[in-house]
Amino acid sequence: MSTQLGNSPTKVRDHRWTALVVIAIAQLMVALDATVVNIALPSAQAALDFSDGERAWVVTAYTSAVAGLLLLGGRIADRFGRRRSFLVGLIGFAASSALAGLAPSLGLLITGRALQGAFAAVLMPTAMSLIAVTFTDGKERAKAFGVYGAVASSGAAVGLLVGGVLTEYAGWRWCLYINVAIALVAFAIGARVLPHAEGLNQGRIDLVSGALVTGGLAALVYGCAQAATEGWGSAAVLVPLAIGAVGVAAFLVRQSRVSEPLLPLWVLADASRLGAYLSVAAAVVGSFGMFLMLTYHFQAVLGWSAVRTGFAFMPLSIAVTAGSYGLGSAMLPRVAPRTLIVPGMLVAATGLFLLAGLSTESSYVMRIMPAEVLLGVGMGCVFTPAISVATSNIDMRFAGVAAATASTFMQVGGSIGTAVLNSVAVAATASAGIGAAAVVHGFATATTYAAVLLLTVGIVAAALVRTPRPAHDEN
Repeated sequence: MSTQLGNSPTKVRDHRWTALVVIAIAQLMVALDATVVNIALPSAQAALDFSDGERAWVVTAYTSAVAGLLLLGGRIADRFGRRRSFLVGLIGFAASSALAGLAPSLGLLITGRALQGAFAAVLMPTAMSLIAVTFTDGKERAKAFGVYGAVASSGAAVGLLVGGVLTEYAGWRWCLYINVAIALVAFAIGARVLPHAEGLNQGRIDLVSGALVTGGLAALVYGCAQAATEGWGSAAVLVPLAIGAVGVAAFLVRQSRVSEPLLPLWVLADASRLGAYLSVAAAVVGSFGMFLMLTYHFQAVLGWSAVRTGFAFMPLSIAVTAGSYGLGSAMLPRVAPRTLIVPGMLVAATGLFLLAGLSTESSYVMRIMPAEVLLGVGMGCVFTPAISVATSNIDMRFAGVAAATASTFMQVGGSIGTAVLNSVAVAATASAGIGAAAVVHGFATATTYAAVLLLTVGIVAAALVRTPRPAHDEN
């Protein structure tokens, strides 16, 4: 099956960078939505009158749906065509955002958030694969992935700022309504400039596999989240963890037996690609660990407003952009990806370790801001080369699957990692007593765990990622 892009190569070249802007806008919208609602949760809780225990579902309904459905989304992109899938994903995301924004009850809000996650699961791998097949020149590909990496990795931090501003000055529902406007603008431009490509019009989409991986990952996230209040040894934790493990295992077994798997296991068999997947997952755990701790530190411990809290994350967002585009994109055509990924993991871990000594008296300028900068620069240096490795040296017919797998690892890292770190923080706080000092001790302990994870995965990446420098592909 031909994989030529569009009816006119000249037209595609003329519109490539405009298409990249559309893809980046859509990715920013998806990345924003992972955190933009977090700061709005207290206002939404007061308006819809739901409990503290139910509050977590507003966040996990989105992240769990994304993580569980990404592989199916990548297969949809390959099967029906990336342009078509991308545009349908935009319309679906706009509609589900409107539904969540209008929700008169928690149940409808959760439904809207889950639908947002489902359409985001189509948008994310489609966006990455569109870049992979549109930019083939070495230098241009590095620049394009630099833009994407900066948007993908800084979107969560920007979401905290946007969420704070919208909540304080427009109301919490506008944290959802804003997606409608963004998606419609992206659709209007994308319909004109996105490259046309035929889908792989063969075979069926394996819905059984999609159900297994979606249910399995959702159960794992739920079990890890329950540990915060029930304890790791409780049935409320062990039962969903067991169900999730069985679901994921059954999914992997099925992938080895069906003729057209959602995740061809040969995608994971490549050591460099697996190392890239693990690196982006760990980097996301690190960033979400910082969001988890600092959001509550700023508001609950220091008493800052939602807007001030959002602005306090700006150094992290700026540092991620500098790391992704200023360093990662500029250096990727000249050095092997491992040369960026491994030091990036170590720098990010250093930022997290800096927060291990956080106290109620710690200075924002002297301790928190430097930690944000180190984590941001490190993450930026990881994301750009890792995403490039994940989608390189692969048949373009399967670019959607490779991209979806990278995005799945990101979302699994964000979902399960956040749930685990939250449970660690709660346990550490309980052991330290009561009061603000105990709360901060819990957050610092969780961040230390995240730093150790980054160091460990950095060592693993050094051993696995063997993709050579791409200089010979630049011409």
